[in-house]
Amino acid sequence: MCDDELIPPQADMTEREWLRAGAEAAPEGPAMPTTGRVPKPVNRRTLLGGAMAGAALTVLASGARPATASAAPRPGAPGAFPFPEHPNGKGEFAVLVTGDAGTGDEAQYAVAAAARDVCRAEDIGLAIGLGDNIYENGPESAHDSDFQDKFEKPNSGIDVPWLMVLGNHDCSGLIPGSGGDPSRGDREVAYATTSKRWYMPARHYSVPLPAADPLVEFFAIDTIPWSSYVAQIDPYFRWDGPYMREQRAWLDGALRASRARWKVVIGHHPYLNNGKHGNAGAYDGFTIGNYTSGVHLKDLYEKVVCGRADLILSGHDHCLQVLEPTARTGGTRQVVCGASAKTEDGKAHFANPAAWQNFSDHGFMVLKVARARLTIDVYTVDVATRKATLAHRTRQTGPVSGRTPSLAAATR
Repeated sequence: MCDDELIPPQADMTEREWLRAGAEAAPEGPAMPTTGRVPKPVNRRTLLGGAMAGAALTVLASGARPATASAAPRPGAPGAFPFPEHPNGKGEFAVLVTGDAGTGDEAQYAVAAAARDVCRAEDIGLAIGLGDNIYENGPESAHDSDFQDKFEKPNSGIDVPWLMVLGNHDCSGLIPGSGGDPSRGDREVAYATTSKRWYMPARHYSVPLPAADPLVEFFAIDTIPWSSYVAQIDPYFRWDGPYMREQRAWLDGALRASRARWKVVIGHHPYLNNGKHGNAGAYDGFTIGNYTSGVHLKDLYEKVVCGRADLILSGHDHCLQVLEPTARTGGTRQVVCGASAKTEDGKAHFANPAAWQNFSDHGFMVLKVARARLTIDVYTVDVATRKATLAHRTRQTGPVSGRTPSLAAATR
């Protein structure tokens, strides 16, 4: 769905409402319960969604079955950039974070140029792309020239592996951004076999660093079939179909089995979000149905991720947000980084507790992982000059697993 929606979205609950609703049923373990909500009356947006779903049921074709999740040695093209085996000279694994970048326009090139300078200074060894990699509908094949124009050329010189996840625009058919044809995402998985940068061995996967004795592990998930703007017609990709059930079981088991000190879940759609799209469970004002609202993704985050991962990194909204860990998230911090090619209207639409947020500027982030701390640096970018400014820094000095994290934030 586009950013110029006429009907403002509604959040599912505020933090205070969530705490009040769950006061009598607090969980004993780290996994948080799904928030119960009463569906609201159908509005114009809901009627629009129904019409879009009906159209999709008549025109979208089912696609090939995707590969299942796999842990990650570094396959790919000959000469593919290797994963870092050791922390850099500062004792950190430094990771560039971008999102919603794949436009091929001047803003994307400017942000990438600014990021390239920071990557050199910070000794970046890895990068992340948080979806919407190829606007507007994803690639037409595994050899689409858009991979060059909207990924390889802009990111030339950032010569590290890029952990890529699928966005709704990567998996769309006749309706731009609908997420209604998940099979198109397989083309991005296939592209990983020919690119030195692009890493996507499956639609969901994990990467531990270093592999032998991991300090940090990244868990890449596919949020699209649970959060599409149209109903999925292929039974394999439906919200309760085998693909989504397998992905949920994989993520639950992978988080449980991980030996990493720090755990980071990366996916396109956020759990909590102060941008236009709003929180999972009420995306874009939808509060009924199995798809547009993201209600089943909300359930995954609350029952599988919250209280077990240290960070959720997401895009989708074209802004920069570092939200606060709360009782609702079980200490997990939500970060939104989707301003690498587009921006929003300059204001927050919801009131999830935030350490820092910006809805006006282009930008990117750098995640720095050391044994003693996890640091998030947020950079805004002036497109005209292609220069980055460090706008905010948040540090976390203990992982979620086992105890409440200690937090320190500083804004520059």
